[in-house]
Amino acid sequence: MIIGVLEVEIFIPYSTSIKEKRFIVKSIKDKVKSRFNVSIAELDYHDIWQRSKIGFACLGNSVNYINGQLIELLKFLEEDKRFEITTHKISWL
Repeated sequence: MIIGVLEVEIFIPYSTSIKEKRFIVKSIKDKVKSRFNVSIAELDYHDIWQRSKIGFACLGNSVNYINGQLIELLKFLEEDKRFEITTHKISWL
C-alpha cells in the first residue's frame, strides 16, 4: 500500500476576513472531493486571513497512479483564480 501526500500553501489576495478565507477553503475542499478520491485537511495558518496550507492524501498500490492523481489535482488547483499556490510538495509514506 502506498500513500501519496500533496501539501499546498496558498495565498488568497482578495480575502478580507477569516470568514471569507474559510468560505474559499471550504469551496476548494468541496470541489476537490467531488472530482478526486482524496482525503483533505487544512493543515496550517488557521487564523491568518490570506494564507492557508491544505493537505491532500491519496492511497493505492501503484506509485504511477497516485503520482498522476496528485499531479492532476495540482493542475486542477492551479486553474482556480481565487488564490495563488505559493508552494507545493508531494511526498510518499
